[in-house]
Amino acid sequence: MKNKKRIYLAVTNDLVTDNRVHKIACSLLKSGAKVTIIGRINTDQTPLNDRQYSTIRFNMIFKKGFFFYKFFNIRLFLFLLFHRFDIVVANDLDTLPGCFLPAFIKRKKIVYDSHEYFTEVPELISRKLPKITWQIIERLFLPRIKYSYTVSESIAETYNNKYGISMRVIRNVPYCISNIITDRIKENDKRIILYQGSLNVGRGLEQMIDAMQFVDNATFRIIGHGDIIDILKQRIAQRGLDSKVELHGRIPFEDLFEETCKADLGIALEENIGLNYYYALPNKLFDYIQARVPVLISPFPEMQKIVKKYDIGTVYNHQDPEALAKKINEIFELKNRYQKWKENTDKAALDLCWQNEEEILKEIYSQVGLTFN
Repeated sequence: MKNKKRIYLAVTNDLVTDNRVHKIACSLLKSGAKVTIIGRINTDQTPLNDRQYSTIRFNMIFKKGFFFYKFFNIRLFLFLLFHRFDIVVANDLDTLPGCFLPAFIKRKKIVYDSHEYFTEVPELISRKLPKITWQIIERLFLPRIKYSYTVSESIAETYNNKYGISMRVIRNVPYCISNIITDRIKENDKRIILYQGSLNVGRGLEQMIDAMQFVDNATFRIIGHGDIIDILKQRIAQRGLDSKVELHGRIPFEDLFEETCKADLGIALEENIGLNYYYALPNKLFDYIQARVPVLISPFPEMQKIVKKYDIGTVYNHQDPEALAKKINEIFELKNRYQKWKENTDKAALDLCWQNEEEILKEIYSQVGLTFN
């Protein structure tokens, strides 16, 4: 019997909420390959639910910053060097050195999955030395990658023009769920406004919290965790909004959809602080669509293309909190327009799903040497 191909996918997170890597791993299993995801144990040591593929999580001494990335990549390099594999997938720039070098030494295939425009994330915008360091790593490795893909056309075009490569696009869309209950029964008549994702700078969360002082008959529900969680807690307390803003923490992606379906409006209000956000096509937008939830988004090109094509929501151009509250109140007051957006999410959900995006993934990995049934 022919030996199964062995594939390792590497990420620097703890795998609990990374649905993109989970979906890709499940799709690669359809080739008959042995698939393993390598991540790390986070500070809260959240256990993983059962997965169809294997997982390995490094327990790192350093949990963040320069030393974390340095020693994670060293450990990743050594692990891959002394374990047999046929294909390694580097997810984002922060795993690329540790994946590229053993693949080069052992003459194995490497694939690069860019989840974002890494050197333009807000956390690097004002930090000159770290940004230069990652830019050097990008310039050193990316032109040497033959197989790569990313989450939006704008990011792909930027990399292709910059490095003369042929990066493809695989959007971070969820599996299609065709039969869901869209007329939800609520305990009260309060609307639920939802944000789900990382709680980092530039996500519009501070402004959204401030706006809740002026939003009528609604609750703002925040699902996720991140660097500014304590700042958000303090802001909510200072403005006396404990009854109008709920912090729910991280929820494993296996359980998140049920919570998303409870929302009446999904927000993706990234601020224009770097090209990563400007070119963003975040997975939360597609999660809202799959849950048949109309959306309020930033006026950025990739998100606008989706929302305008399917007519499933509207745009907010980042003014003051009172203007944002007025926009939200208007969304719920114009009931016929809102209902039309909601109906239109059905068509969008059928188009923007992993079952469709998976075909592009199979095409890419067929070129790398996998055969799908």
